[in-house]
Amino acid sequence: MTGQMWPIAGASKAKRLKWGSPQNQISWAYMKQLREKNSSMRVYDVNPYVEVYQFRDHLYGLFNQNCDGAGDVWMYLIKGPEKAMLVDTAYGLGDLKGLVDEITGGLPLIVVNTHTGPDHVLGNVRFDRVYCCDIEEQNIRNKCKPGAWDYLFDENGANIWLDFDRKDLPEYRDYELVGVPNGTTWDLGGGYEVELVWTGGHAAGHAMFLDKKGRCLFAGDDVCSDVIGCGGGPRPGGVNNQYCNLTTYRDQLAKLCRRLDEFDYIFPGHFVVNLENNLLLNILETLNEIIADPECYDYSVEHAGGQGGEKKVRMHKFVKGFGTIAYSANGVYPPEE
Repeated sequence: MTGQMWPIAGASKAKRLKWGSPQNQISWAYMKQLREKNSSMRVYDVNPYVEVYQFRDHLYGLFNQNCDGAGDVWMYLIKGPEKAMLVDTAYGLGDLKGLVDEITGGLPLIVVNTHTGPDHVLGNVRFDRVYCCDIEEQNIRNKCKPGAWDYLFDENGANIWLDFDRKDLPEYRDYELVGVPNGTTWDLGGGYEVELVWTGGHAAGHAMFLDKKGRCLFAGDDVCSDVIGCGGGPRPGGVNNQYCNLTTYRDQLAKLCRRLDEFDYIFPGHFVVNLENNLLLNILETLNEIIADPECYDYSVEHAGGQGGEKKVRMHKFVKGFGTIAYSANGVYPPEE
């Protein structure tokens, strides 16, 4: 395997060819221990690409290696008394719908997206209807479209980052995407409620999902043990870009931190999971420090990117006992009106 990471002996049919960027060692070590030692892990015949971990009686983590070499991805499946909810759909590799139905026993399913990233939404086409924050709806439509998977292969049709059978990727088909406002709640039966909580930051309409009965928060990419990339500034071609900044995330996270009595654990979209809720206070503290003084970063990394290959600089500041928050000069405050 090429790249800067060491291999992990997971059970997925897909095999890593190379990484797009290395993970920090905390995230890598956690995933190695989990994937090689966790006794609850199971791979179902219906979809050999997904490693299924049972975190609670009612909660499953569906682990997917990232098809484009970025951080490997979690989907989450909540089993309520009468309905189930799937949080994010990854790339849709393998029979995702069949897997979910087998785990839940065919319960009626509600599918939701945290945000636009291809590793969170391209599997939407495996389902008939998907919900998202209304601020993010158009961005997801722009991402999940015909040809969206083509960049995973080189000019000869060979896999670039992850070895899997191309026929096991979905082909685009129309599905119903429903944008809903902040605070929308779904009932999975018997008062088992899950609430959409808009946070912005990493993406304009980034949303977390609060499982009130299970006391868990599904945090998407606004929480990550590697890099919380929520201050990159406006996304090219994006809609509602005024919410892609640290100030929006800080303001929404401050509201969420006043609700810590409603949940105990956090399940992010990548890497380390089952985190205690007080981590959000540490993230909020770091956001406040950056916004007060954008030059207080711990280190910076220069990247080639954009049209013409111009250099872009991302600053990183450590969150106490966790990973880093990455931001750029134009991602700290909302852009001028």
